[in-house]
Amino acid sequence: MKRFHVALLANLKKNAPALPNVPDDYWADLDSESTVEAIAEALRHGGHRVTFLEGDVTLYDRLREVRPDICFNICEGHFGDSREAQVPAILEMLRLPYTGSKVLTQALALDKPMTKRILTYHDLPTPLFQVFERVDEPLDPTLTFPLFVKPSHQGTGMGISAQSTVHNEAELRTQIAQILTEYHEPALVEKFIGGRELTVGIVGNLTRPVARRIPDDEEAPRIYHGLRFLPPLEIGLGRYAEEEGGVYTHRAKVDLAEELTYTCPAHLSQEQVDELEWLAAATFRVLGCLDVARVDFRLDETDGDRPYILEINPLPGLSPGISDLVIEAEAAGIGHSELVNTILNEALKRYGMI
Repeated sequence: MKRFHVALLANLKKNAPALPNVPDDYWADLDSESTVEAIAEALRHGGHRVTFLEGDVTLYDRLREVRPDICFNICEGHFGDSREAQVPAILEMLRLPYTGSKVLTQALALDKPMTKRILTYHDLPTPLFQVFERVDEPLDPTLTFPLFVKPSHQGTGMGISAQSTVHNEAELRTQIAQILTEYHEPALVEKFIGGRELTVGIVGNLTRPVARRIPDDEEAPRIYHGLRFLPPLEIGLGRYAEEEGGVYTHRAKVDLAEELTYTCPAHLSQEQVDELEWLAAATFRVLGCLDVARVDFRLDETDGDRPYILEINPLPGLSPGISDLVIEAEAAGIGHSELVNTILNEALKRYGMI
């Protein structure tokens, strides 16, 4: 097996810039030292030489010094609406191969309203929505309560709490004001979908086009060659359900991660699994994802458990025993080391390096 010098690129929580007057969860999507070391150890287990580099303003010069064969990128970035696209842009400039999706996909996926516009254009089911740049903008009459309010450009449940589900105008305006004030970005308001929350992990790359729209002919083949779907995972808040408003909040994802209940594989019919996988594949395609991604769904309990796409994450967490993608892989008999090296190998194959 060919061995490579891999630069592991990440943003460590301990290296986050010290900023005044930011929310408690402002750096929630950055990685811990234990996560980065686990990924590094996995790559070493795959026979590769690993060099860790912090994905900050020093990265450009450090990459030119280190000259890796390929980069394993999990950088979330520090500043800007397209911060997850900044490191891929540097790597493109330096013509360095790297794992994961490219510049435009990372920028689009972090922009939740733009992602939803793309899904809507392709007739893929996502909750009705409106973007608020001011507190007093009138609510679109097609949106009826309850609604769900969250930041437009954040991940890891940032800005999401039990109060994110709003039931009247007063609650709506309070939540919009909080997003605008604390995160300095537009608020995304969606039709609240009550029901089971699931996520589907994908590893691989499309070798043939996948249909981007649900076919008019329900018997038509659904094509997604080259992708490996991990078992759907259902998130259960357990004894914290009422406290967290029945929502997978930032607190649930971070502070309560080890105490939540996860069902993987989720209890679903084969027909439901097939539908989720096809929708995940279509989302993967229309956003232009590469190597790995995770698609989040809600099953509408008022409409026969119809699946709605909430968002796609082309930089899913890889923390052993905690991250959704890792839990799904374990349910499929794929250990952490194998998962990490599979993602690397998918990138190596794309670049013709193996």
